[in-house]
Amino acid sequence: MRRFSATYLRETRRGMWEQRDALASLRLDERERILDVGCGEGALTRVLNAESDGEVVGCDRDVELLSELASPAVRGDATELPFADDSFELVVCQALLINLPDPTAAVREFARVASETVASIEPDNSAVVVESTAEGEAELAARARRRYLDGVGTDVALGSRAVELLRDVGLSDVAVERYEHELVVEPPYSESDLRAASRKASGAGLRERRETMAGSEEALDSLRREWRRMGRTVVEQLQSGEYRRRERVPFYIVSGEL
Repeated sequence: MRRFSATYLRETRRGMWEQRDALASLRLDERERILDVGCGEGALTRVLNAESDGEVVGCDRDVELLSELASPAVRGDATELPFADDSFELVVCQALLINLPDPTAAVREFARVASETVASIEPDNSAVVVESTAEGEAELAARARRRYLDGVGTDVALGSRAVELLRDVGLSDVAVERYEHELVVEPPYSESDLRAASRKASGAGLRERRETMAGSEEALDSLRREWRRMGRTVVEQLQSGEYRRRERVPFYIVSGEL
């Protein structure tokens, strides 16, 4: 399973759940105990705490990420949860199953420790849409995404197909809700916006993702050269206050009952 830094998780989940209507099907206000599996630095855990008066427990295998949580936190693997059967009314994860080689094993374990409901909140990374004032950025982002989808080795486009996983482990009344996460870059620019522009200009992001991108070294080198040129345009537009970027990532909240 891939590991992510707290900084990366914060930046990619920035603004997530400003609108929480899509979480209504989870009935958070009725739950006394909730488990957030693969909680990372707590992006979803904090939302669960805000929407529920019950106890929210975060669980992740990365102890450094768990140190970011104010909630109760337990180190554990999603496929071998350190909890007894029926320990939580709701077991939920966000952007976890897309990173697992065997997501079915994790969902089966969720169902073991849940007494009422299992839910997943997973993106469809094949359907991400990017709009940008920097010429070529949207097209380059689409090309990089295709190489990522072909090379990553797990189902990062899972999205609404998590319905099949929940049904396969015997859950009933499986329902799905679509939620669109928007990441917007516009003046006044944040520190994370400036860092992202600098990384584009240097090609650092593509270099670091080499292991998860399909294609020959020659093809990827060509993509990185184009990416760096685009990044320099982004930096210039940032300096003049002209840069605008909007990225829309579809997430699907899938829930099933025991």
